[in-house]
Amino acid sequence: MATVLVVEDDDIVRAAVIQGLTRLRHAVRSAGCALDALREVAQSPPDVVILDLGLPDLDGAEALKMMRGLGDVPIIVATARDEEAEIVRLLHAGADDYLVKPFSADHLNARLEAVLRRARGTAARPAVLRVGGLQVAPERREALLDGRPLELTRREFDLLAYLAARAGQVVSRRELISEVWRQAYGGDQTIDVHLSWLRRKLGETASSPRYLHTVRGVGVKLVAP
Repeated sequence: MATVLVVEDDDIVRAAVIQGLTRLRHAVRSAGCALDALREVAQSPPDVVILDLGLPDLDGAEALKMMRGLGDVPIIVATARDEEAEIVRLLHAGADDYLVKPFSADHLNARLEAVLRRARGTAARPAVLRVGGLQVAPERREALLDGRPLELTRREFDLLAYLAARAGQVVSRRELISEVWRQAYGGDQTIDVHLSWLRRKLGETASSPRYLHTVRGVGVKLVAP
């Protein structure tokens, strides 16, 4: 069971989501606007937020950025927008996952549980992982490059920590989807987007890699330069 904050201005949709999640034994709180949601996250952070984008007082993408500034609570965006550029923008803004409306309570619950597993899954990792000038501390969720802190999103950090724990090994895309994203299939585009953002923060590109090397047709590996 998780404590879930549902942020949705449509009364009918909000009631349906609350009913579905309550049936699945989650403790559910709700907010009908961005300001109320931000107050909830600041005062009593939930385990996960389900965030609608069409809010009456603030654009949902802006609310997402503000929530991310308040802490590291997992956020699943619920949107009617399925354009690739919009999905990439939401992931870049800090969303942990997204769902395109309409969706069932069971589908939402599966995504919710996957996000929570990822959020909780770093506790058993070694204290500090070192690969060249890169240091990753999973328990503290800190990463340094040549002594300089890296500002990473939750998903970027999870991806980097997973690869750092397997430094020198080629990790397949299927394994990344299964173990980092906790999904059974798909996700090549999402992986590519996050690898691109991670490379940028590591000061490299796909054409001139230092740490992250793509093995065509197989996967990606993290190695010391």
